[in-house]
Amino acid sequence: MQLKDSKTYQNLTNAFAGECMAMVRYRFVSYGAAQQGYKAMAALIDDVIYNEFQHARMLYTFIESADKGTINNLPVNSGFPFKEKWNLLDNLKFAADDEEAEVEIYSSFAKTAREEGFDDVAGLFENLTQVESCHNKLFTQLHAQMKEGSMYKKPQAIKWKCGDCGYEATSKQAWTECPVCQAKQGAVLIQIED
Repeated sequence: MQLKDSKTYQNLTNAFAGECMAMVRYRFVSYGAAQQGYKAMAALIDDVIYNEFQHARMLYTFIESADKGTINNLPVNSGFPFKEKWNLLDNLKFAADDEEAEVEIYSSFAKTAREEGFDDVAGLFENLTQVESCHNKLFTQLHAQMKEGSMYKKPQAIKWKCGDCGYEATSKQAWTECPVCQAKQGAVLIQIED
């Protein structure tokens, strides 16, 4: 079976579209975080945006290899999340949910690719499943910390670091303004558990 004639090809195009849309949705979330003064959170989300770009690039490479000629249109045929609004706390939860759904979808896509004999594509989907699981964990923790008010306040003293100037101090709570560069608390690097 040729890749272009397979269910795997349709899954690749849907995944490509999904990754492109995720980049934009997360760009909105990053923008909202930056607008509210959460520079360090925006930087974490920007890393996820770059990851999603790389996922789209890898999927694009497989799509492109499916036909030696010009591919005029991609047959995108799937529903895509459209929950995010202009509420940062809700958007962090929605992003976590979206990533959880991608884990399930990509697991299914990997299974189909293996059944159709496209082991290299299956391997990509399996690897993307692992990454999206990490993204889910990140967004889940950001949501929980923001909701619980524990983003810059911990039960035990920890090391806090200014993302702007690199100043570090150990305490239960991060400073509201960096004593060195006067960056606001949102520049303090956020602690994410492994």
